[in-house]
Amino acid sequence: MKTILFVLHCIFATTLFAQSNYPPTFSDARVETYRKVGAIDLKLWIFGETDLQSPKPAIVFFFGGGWNSGSPDQFEKQARHFAQRGMIAITADYRVKSRHGTKVVDCVEDAKAAVAWVRDNAQRFGIDPDKIAASGGSAGGHLAACTGTIKGFGREERPNAMILLNPACTLAPIEGWESPAIQSALTVERLGVEARLISPAHHIDSTTPPTLILHGKQDTTVPYASAVAFERAMEKSGRPCKLIGYEGAGHGFFNRGNDFDKTLVEADAFLVGLGWLKK
Repeated sequence: MKTILFVLHCIFATTLFAQSNYPPTFSDARVETYRKVGAIDLKLWIFGETDLQSPKPAIVFFFGGGWNSGSPDQFEKQARHFAQRGMIAITADYRVKSRHGTKVVDCVEDAKAAVAWVRDNAQRFGIDPDKIAASGGSAGGHLAACTGTIKGFGREERPNAMILLNPACTLAPIEGWESPAIQSALTVERLGVEARLISPAHHIDSTTPPTLILHGKQDTTVPYASAVAFERAMEKSGRPCKLIGYEGAGHGFFNRGNDFDKTLVEADAFLVGLGWLKK
């Protein structure tokens, strides 16, 4: 019981990902509403210069916070970096439990709607519709991974690449990995559906986009082994996937100091390798 309570605390903890500024205020970003749910306007913030004559690749970031809290400003620095590199960089809001009383499946629907909106509006913002990446950390990494794997729960507009940081990408038992404590915490009551239905590793197929995973090997919230299981499932389906493990790094390591710089370099190199960015 103590183990399960500890895991529940980790999964729903907000200390690593909670931001002081919600809703975020970016003086130089364009703000758009990508989805309305009742009285709720879900917004995204767009960085980068539009050039309608030369469409650019785009990247959409989803913040972490255990599907419970957090703010789109978590990935402000990454968004600004990729905007400076010539992309259209977007950080998206989505509904969370603490603010909207939602379940995880609602977050999945929002994330899928955000990617679909970006593709629908690609021409208006000078985005190449065939070069849209989804990215995020922890719960946000789960959502980014869902946009590239999960069918149903909204629009079918998969990104063309995924960059996942400490992602919760394996929510149910799978060949090579099982964590009874974590899986007992991921109940239908919390998720809104059975875990397997929104577990990205269980839905990899021939259309799953090329993926980069950056994961701390000492992550006790989202175990490194769960990312290894995702990588293996990608390999079985013949899909490109690069997993980079960071020794001594725990959950949310990519938000801090040298690890932030290292992960940004790897993400940049991944996009260079896809031919989206110049060296």
